[in-house]
Amino acid sequence: MFAPSVTSASVGSPPGVGWCRLSAVNSPSGSEVPRAARSAVVVNPAKVADVSRLRRVVEKALAAAGWPAPMWFETTVADPGAGQTRRAVEAGVEVVFVCGGDGTVMSCVSALVGTDVALAVLPQGTGNLLAANLGLSTDPVEAVEVAVEQGRRRLDVGVVGDRYFTVMAGMGFDAQMLAATSEATKARIGWPAYVIGAVRHLRDRPMRVSIRIDDRRPVRRRARTVLVANVGRLQGGVRLLPDAEPDDGYLDVAVLTPRTLRHWFSLGWAVLLRRRRVPRMEVFRGRHVEITSRRPQPCELDGDLIGRGRTLRVDVRPQALWLCVPQPEAAPDLSVDAEAARRRGRERVDELGEERS
Repeated sequence: MFAPSVTSASVGSPPGVGWCRLSAVNSPSGSEVPRAARSAVVVNPAKVADVSRLRRVVEKALAAAGWPAPMWFETTVADPGAGQTRRAVEAGVEVVFVCGGDGTVMSCVSALVGTDVALAVLPQGTGNLLAANLGLSTDPVEAVEVAVEQGRRRLDVGVVGDRYFTVMAGMGFDAQMLAATSEATKARIGWPAYVIGAVRHLRDRPMRVSIRIDDRRPVRRRARTVLVANVGRLQGGVRLLPDAEPDDGYLDVAVLTPRTLRHWFSLGWAVLLRRRRVPRMEVFRGRHVEITSRRPQPCELDGDLIGRGRTLRVDVRPQALWLCVPQPEAAPDLSVDAEAARRRGRERVDELGEERS
């Protein structure tokens, strides 16, 4: 497994922040370069138009960085990623690239939690909530560059029963929106398809919920949705919770209470303008969150529907997952340096005349 080591880049960082770069080695010219690491790719073939092309691009990008060819695993309906990831970990890899939608990423995360193996996201599909929080496009060369530059950050993960999530869990409107968004529409127009799904449920009646956070007294609200977030970006990269930090050991709880179209407009406009105060939204913070509704409600984890229920219990597991990030800064925003990483990756591959997407 890789041995995280603090470099000069960490000087001045807050104590206890879980980030690092892997140990560097000397190149023939005498300069330090990140060492090569063993890796694997877990790909969902249902989300990738041409797996063979993806494999060529990824392997060439890794070769340009001096990394060996990765192991390859394809997910199945019976095993959407956890089993393949465990086999990769058992084989001794140090980085697992996950290529698929939010459900694929979430399944693979369950096998990486608590290990020293890092997750690298190869975005595909339309949701990709974790990729949105990393600022990654669907260019595989960019995602490979983020991994080979070897910025690592240790993230908290949310826990619901025996399932883990990296971005957020939700009950109510957000899950209704996901259920109302067809795969065909997502494939045709991308993430704006979620807007169409959302419009269908703007006038639905609110939920009567009780929200208990840690050992505090329950908060009772007539809410449209309750989101329990580890990081703050939604579909399309919209930043709902600018203060949500992925490694502070806490979950941020957003309670949205719009009742009219005017309320929805005011709320959405404030979020888009990144205002500090968002009307019809309250934010709490805690380590254990229990949401109880009078009626069964749809629920979701990281953009993946998990069914209906009256209760959603969420806990945080602090700093349980190593994640490849564009730059291992301690800022709440994980997308720092994403555009620059994209440029560096393309330049690295272009120097060798390699194919890229």
